[in-house]
Amino acid sequence: MFNSISGLITAKGAESVYCACNNIEWEINMPVNDIHSLSLNSECRILTWLYHREDQMKMFGFSSERRRNTFLELLKVEGIGPKGAIKIMSGISQDDLETALENGDLARLEAVPGLGKKTAQKMLLSLKGKLVQSQGKIAISSPYNDLIEALVGMGYDRKQSAEAIAKAEEGIDPKLPSTEKEKLLFQEAIVYMSGS
Repeated sequence: MFNSISGLITAKGAESVYCACNNIEWEINMPVNDIHSLSLNSECRILTWLYHREDQMKMFGFSSERRRNTFLELLKVEGIGPKGAIKIMSGISQDDLETALENGDLARLEAVPGLGKKTAQKMLLSLKGKLVQSQGKIAISSPYNDLIEALVGMGYDRKQSAEAIAKAEEGIDPKLPSTEKEKLLFQEAIVYMSGS
């Protein structure tokens, strides 16, 4: 399926952009913040997600993998569809959304246009800890993402898992073979988070 579209931005609207690529002009629905990050008549790469139903087909686009991941996580919340997710992402910045979810700030989420109390509560329950990226050594493109995902799958918080992996890495010989290093990192991270 489509992962991204690279081309020339030919027009920008309130809810979408038009991107010309190989003699095809695509209409791509995007959050307002992402639309503003693009310049007319400039080359760009837009990460995409295709919505396909019996009666309609729409392409949604995002300025970064982080933004697309946020959209996909929002779709997992009961009562939020693609249009709703785009509206939420248009009404709050990425950093503010992550901070509100991490801090359990229901009032900030309710202030997002079109987001009611019940849906905001569902977002808090479903997404707390899932959007935050560690600001330390473990970045989104880290080779240790698989370890972090495994720890999250065991019920640990994503941010704490990333921090634990970073802490464990400090005490491990960097010259070790990668498989042995990952095994040790995983074990040490669990020990670190259990407080042993």
